[in-house]
Amino acid sequence: MFCQARCSSWLAAPKHPLASRSYAISVKPAQILPGKKLPRVFKDKKAFQYNWYRRILDGSKEGPLLILHHHQFSANRLVKLRRDILAAASRTTSPSLASAAIPATPVAQPTLTAIRTSIFGAALRDFPGIDLAEADKMIGESTGNFAVLSLPTFDPPQLNAILRSLERGVPSRPPKTPEEIKKELEEKNADPATPGRRMKRQRQILHPELKLVGALVEGRVFLPQSVKDVSKLPTLDTLRAQIVGLLSAPGSQLAGVLSQASGGQLARALEGLKKGLEEDAAASNGAPPS
Repeated sequence: MFCQARCSSWLAAPKHPLASRSYAISVKPAQILPGKKLPRVFKDKKAFQYNWYRRILDGSKEGPLLILHHHQFSANRLVKLRRDILAAASRTTSPSLASAAIPATPVAQPTLTAIRTSIFGAALRDFPGIDLAEADKMIGESTGNFAVLSLPTFDPPQLNAILRSLERGVPSRPPKTPEEIKKELEEKNADPATPGRRMKRQRQILHPELKLVGALVEGRVFLPQSVKDVSKLPTLDTLRAQIVGLLSAPGSQLAGVLSQASGGQLARALEGLKKGLEEDAAASNGAPPS
């Protein structure tokens, strides 16, 4: 009876394959369903994920939070991507005399986290100060798998090195030509080479794709081009040095003039100034200079 019930239910099931669901990060206001209340309260695993994502978003006030869209990434490929990010971040660390010693506290490193889009969208909507219109524009119509890369501090050279590492590690694929699309359809719809025999199982060839969707920097939404522009800025120490140089430039120029006019040069400079004033006064009165 049990086998008959299972077989009948299997025969009654539809013969079409299950359609894969495409998830997206939604920042639109939640809809009030019958019997549900707002704000939504998560429980158990979802509550843990929601609080975890809120902590990640809070960290964007200190360091940039990159939002990435990935496709066809295996576990080993994700491990390699994390290693490439850590290697790029370590190359931009400025050397010091204390670098050879063991640090008292471990240095914070960039963290790549695969996210659950529905819970992350709810955490993003509740993030204080977020511009939901800009966030919706940043995400657009992207669906599928997402990940976030949180950086410990705002360091433009480090951000630039990580972006370059992502571009080199996962280069963007050119769009398929009409000939390639036509060839794939013909191979898909073609009859098997040996009809009536079981087809040999082939391992799927994965072509990883990675795209920068945007970023959160100090709680503000940045589009991909703006993120690249921010990565080209100098460091905070460099900006401070430039400001100090601009403020000290007039004083150093005045000190240079006074040093050149020291001793006999100062007397000659004053004598030349006196003659110039006398000539100007004589020219204005019409009398020849003495």
